[in-house]
Amino acid sequence: MPSPDFSLPAGVGVGYKAQHFNDLVNAPGCVSWLEVHAENYMGDGGRPLAQLRHLSERFPFSVHGVGLSIGGEAPLDADHLARLKHLCTWLQPASFSEHLAWSTHEGAFLNDLLPLPYTEATLTRVCAHIDQLQEAIGRKMMLENPSTYLAFAESEMEETDFLAEIARRTGCGLLLDVNNVYVACTNQQRDPLDYIEHFPLSAVHEIHLGGHDEQSDEHGDRLLIDSHDAEVVDPVWQLYRETIRRAGRRPTLIEWDADIPEYPVLEAEAARAAAIMEPVAA
Repeated sequence: MPSPDFSLPAGVGVGYKAQHFNDLVNAPGCVSWLEVHAENYMGDGGRPLAQLRHLSERFPFSVHGVGLSIGGEAPLDADHLARLKHLCTWLQPASFSEHLAWSTHEGAFLNDLLPLPYTEATLTRVCAHIDQLQEAIGRKMMLENPSTYLAFAESEMEETDFLAEIARRTGCGLLLDVNNVYVACTNQQRDPLDYIEHFPLSAVHEIHLGGHDEQSDEHGDRLLIDSHDAEVVDPVWQLYRETIRRAGRRPTLIEWDADIPEYPVLEAEAARAAAIMEPVAA
């Protein structure tokens, strides 16, 4: 049976980008851990793996998968699982996570994380895939709540109940992306605080914060896009503050995956999250 692997420090991490390597080695500031996307480090050798090995001697790592298609109808890809296991074996990350989403169909890979209907059939399939993944890599995983732009009419349960039942059936942990909550609730005209109130916070072992892009749909209504290319906005900081007040300190990641800024900008975002966590008892 896979053992729990949720040992990140209850501080702030950032998504590692190669252009920040020297900054992290010489002056990381308040950053206490790092996260990488698994699919970027499944090759053999080269400078990226050498830098990752060097940093792993200084920082705990979280590995974040983006390509397993946990919610897809097809079985999980065996080759992908094998490469993922190899990465986790040598890197020994403090945690591993994936998304509640699907991105493959009949052998085609779609470059997006697509939503699911919350039905009993979907629940059974997702739990089976998580069991398969956890058995393959020999460790427990965390599952992240999605950023969504619509809801399925055939859904039979709320997303928070769906995630809670997955955690109960599989023993996996949950990764709470607060920006995803704000994006999804704004797009679907729901109250993000109500979502947090109903989220199974006791199962949360990591939190994500990131920026988003604001547009308008064809009706002129606000449409938020989970872009990870900007600073965290004030309403998301407020929602994070309330989440920490309710849940206590949790390892928190600043995600910034496009239009990457200079390291001091990223570290300033991390410092803001650290300041919110500071007065909260462990």
